[in-house]
Amino acid sequence: MYIHRVMEKKLRYLSEHFSVVMVCGARQVGKTTLLQRIKNDNTQIQYVTLDYPRLRNLAREDPELFLQQYQAPLIIDEIQYAPELLPYIKIRVDQTQQNGLYYLTGSQIFPMMKNVSESLAGRVGILTMYSLSGAEIEGRESAPFLPDHITMTESSDTITEIFKKIYRGGMPRMITDRELLPEDYFGSYMQTYLERDIRDLITVKDENKFLKFIACAAARTGQEVNLADMGKDVEIDRKTADGWLSILVSSGLVYLLHPYAGNTIKRIVKRPKLYFMDTGLVCYLTYWNNPRALELSAMAGAVFENYVVSEIIKSYANHGIDVRSRFCYYRDNNGKEIDLMILENGRLYPIEIKKSADPGKGALKNFGILNSLPEEIGKGAVICMTPVTIPLDENNMLVPAACI
Repeated sequence: MYIHRVMEKKLRYLSEHFSVVMVCGARQVGKTTLLQRIKNDNTQIQYVTLDYPRLRNLAREDPELFLQQYQAPLIIDEIQYAPELLPYIKIRVDQTQQNGLYYLTGSQIFPMMKNVSESLAGRVGILTMYSLSGAEIEGRESAPFLPDHITMTESSDTITEIFKKIYRGGMPRMITDRELLPEDYFGSYMQTYLERDIRDLITVKDENKFLKFIACAAARTGQEVNLADMGKDVEIDRKTADGWLSILVSSGLVYLLHPYAGNTIKRIVKRPKLYFMDTGLVCYLTYWNNPRALELSAMAGAVFENYVVSEIIKSYANHGIDVRSRFCYYRDNNGKEIDLMILENGRLYPIEIKKSADPGKGALKNFGILNSLPEEIGKGAVICMTPVTIPLDENNMLVPAACI
């Protein structure tokens, strides 16, 4: 069963304009399936994966021979295992001067983006893939979320139905196999993640602590990162906690939402907030095995916020938009906070996230602080459980969570 990915259109576009296309993303989010979709339309494209140790060793030790054996156009899966290939791909690209020659995937997102960008500058189009968005699962139209451009204005989803979606998450296997239990899938997922992505980065004796660290991070979703506290809980030092958090970010499991950085505001918080890019993984790591129990728990608000933020991020990434510097949040030392702000064309769009169905105008109470910022302020939104889009005033509205 193939679920149409919004990113497919952008991938085809990049293949027509770049010699190399790179799709980065966490394991099992659908990178290979997406590229196999492209391969089905062009039987000349070969496929090879560096998950196989012998092929990986050949690519590392004799990249020239590897590329002789596997001619372009070529899909190379898990390129992070053999970055030695990149200079040789550059040579071939420069010799042929054709587009759509190489399609690469990688599970270490930001390091791979950096390596590929440096080796293939001007020759590569880069996409970041996350697990399925709500729009993809439901087969509806999707656009980068902005309060100015809401394409869906009402939803029949109840809070219970939303939490069922949160509980299963968006991993393709969890969507296509509805009988598969989250604890079985994510238990296997974490084991694969440790064996294939992490074992070379941490010592074997630290694996249990690393798993505990991931669970510790999941319990803090939607909160400011406090490395000292996280390190204390797992019995590691702050430097190790910082390194392990970087691994989670680079693997595409975690997104760090950085605070607004304006020189005119002296009393703003400097620490990023932490979100997981798949809510099913959050639920598994925090030991929730029932969506109704989660909905009624003290953690419900944080997980709901995680769901909304991750859906908004996916709505941009799925259209090939770099998400690293487009989003921020605001919090100052006086306790005033705005959950999310989107920077688009020089404007800041404020977003508040509330689990209630009718948070009222009180949800806008902190939007006034934006008047002191240098950027132009766009329309704002309070994303909540309202069934329809409702104006709160001339510049702000209530928006159903399921409409993202």
